[in-house]
Amino acid sequence: MRDAEVDLWMGRYDNPMKDVVQHLRWILLASDDRVSETIKWSTPTFSYRGDIASFYPKGSMEAVLVFHKAGLLPKAFEGLEPAPRGGRVMRLISIAEAEDRRDIIEDIVHTWIEWRDGPGRYVVLDTADAAVTSRF
Repeated sequence: MRDAEVDLWMGRYDNPMKDVVQHLRWILLASDDRVSETIKWSTPTFSYRGDIASFYPKGSMEAVLVFHKAGLLPKAFEGLEPAPRGGRVMRLISIAEAEDRRDIIEDIVHTWIEWRDGPGRYVVLDTADAAVTSRF
């Protein structure tokens, strides 16, 4: 679900990776109607029963998408690097690369939703854990 606050943030976002970040935003939002977005930790954050992912907004040579708790999911995903507190990071340098990884991003979102509706609904996700975005 698109958020006007994120639209404003994107309008002010002055970064060489802006087009890639915007494209990733559309991929995340289009992956499932239940995904919402907001500004959290001064960056767009995508959620469904907990925070799925946020952008690290300061990267100027690559777009960095932090999947906060992807390490808790019942399967591993190609192209993700380990990050603190069970997080995983995806780094992309172009819209073409984002398109190449669309299926992986959508799979992460679908797996997250299924997990949060199933066994993951019992997992308490501490919002302090999401502060990992400030470490990249």
